Amino acid sequence: MGLGDIDHVVVLMLENRSFDSMLGTLYPRSAQFEGLAGTESNPDDAGKPVAVWNSPGTPQASMSIPAPDPGEQFTDINMQLFGTATPGPSAAPTMSGFVRNYLAQGGSGKPNCQANAVMHHFTPAQLPVLSGLAKAFAVCDHWFASAPCQTWPNRFFVHTATANGYENNTPTHFPYEMASIFQQLEAKAYPWKVYFHDIPQSLTLAGLWPHIGNFRLFEEFEKDARSGGLPAYSFIEPRYFSDLALPNDQHSPHVVTLGEQLIATVYNALRAGPQWSKTLLVVTYDEHGGCFDHVPPPAAVPPGDTPTAPFNFDRYGVRVPAVIVSPFIPPGTILRAPARSTPYDHTSIIATLRKRFDLGAPLTRRDAAAPDLSAVLTLDSPSNDGPANVTALDYAPSPSEIAAAHMAPLNDHQTALASLAAHLPATMLLGAAHTQSHLEQLRTGAISIEQKAVRNIAAATHFIKGRLRNLFASL
Repeated sequence: MGLGDIDHVVVLMLENRSFDSMLGTLYPRSAQFEGLAGTESNPDDAGKPVAVWNSPGTPQASMSIPAPDPGEQFTDINMQLFGTATPGPSAAPTMSGFVRNYLAQGGSGKPNCQANAVMHHFTPAQLPVLSGLAKAFAVCDHWFASAPCQTWPNRFFVHTATANGYENNTPTHFPYEMASIFQQLEAKAYPWKVYFHDIPQSLTLAGLWPHIGNFRLFEEFEKDARSGGLPAYSFIEPRYFSDLALPNDQHSPHVVTLGEQLIATVYNALRAGPQWSKTLLVVTYDEHGGCFDHVPPPAAVPPGDTPTAPFNFDRYGVRVPAVIVSPFIPPGTILRAPARSTPYDHTSIIATLRKRFDLGAPLTRRDAAAPDLSAVLTLDSPSNDGPANVTALDYAPSPSEIAAAHMAPLNDHQTALASLAAHLPATMLLGAAHTQSHLEQLRTGAISIEQKAVRNIAAATHFIKGRLRNLFASL
């Protein structure tokens, strides 16, 4: 029994939160659970310690900390980990630069950066869905982002086990042609789908453009889960932009309660569906987004044999939350790889899929080294049904909040997603030859991409919808 009994793997990847910020107080700190002791701190610019803390209650102001969002580029993360943007090759992370890096954002067009914002953490009572599922099934307290980099490099790792040497979201490098786990599934005739809300970042991968029919709006996931129509692999992307609803990706300063509602919707649909007993759900986050975590990331196996500069992807990023759900998991499980072995990271998802579906060789050296998730499936039968349903806290944004969100400037991830929309083929209706011609023009630089300037979220949303309308008739 175990991984061989899992027919459906579902991954929900949210945005930009560290383990300590979301699950650091899930259990008391112990040898078995490396959470917060409550005494952790970082120095400010004057050397004064700024301690971890919690803003009680669930008002919008408490549930959107840190605001404004912290720095998350490669140099920012170096500063957060090492106290300098240019650490030496033998430097060890001290996890001491989060506050000073955040304060430095005030000089980068982000006013009102309060020193303690990145040291904030939520409590289980504020995150009843994520915390409840972690206790009902399993939490991994040593799951690291695949690289100390931004969103796109880490999302590339979950699909391709490499970032192809790119340490930031931008400048973009279209076309992205790394081989992916989706192509391995295709080769073995296993069905897969990417369910998305507004624009799927995974569509950056040009190898997936011929499979545009596998990209479906999130509402279809709910129907598939409840009707027994799930594919072998489902990857879920949250809402990154504001339109009729606010983002539910939990990227700061977006209200985390909306992400809780998304997690609840995913779990409840799976739990009520006929495929529940053969399903494995992973809820994790692409990277820490500048939020404090106290555990130093270890060294990592570089994806390729040829070193890349300025970073060789030879160390992991900051710890992120990872909750693993399946009726084969005993309640209260705390998952961690054995001491002095390779820890869990995003490529553990690839390793799990390759092992379960016999997909063949690793994509890179990184997923070859990654532990898979079979160790967490220890029950002899799918006997842990968990809660029949879970309920997130109420949060309904006011019309003024939505209006303000529409006028907000774009974060780095949203700016890159607008660039993605601009680089997609105008239509898939003209067939493979048209798509291949577009791809070749991107390779050679023969195509001039006219990306409309987007001043705010409303303009970006309008632009993206227009670009995607010919690809997805349902938009």
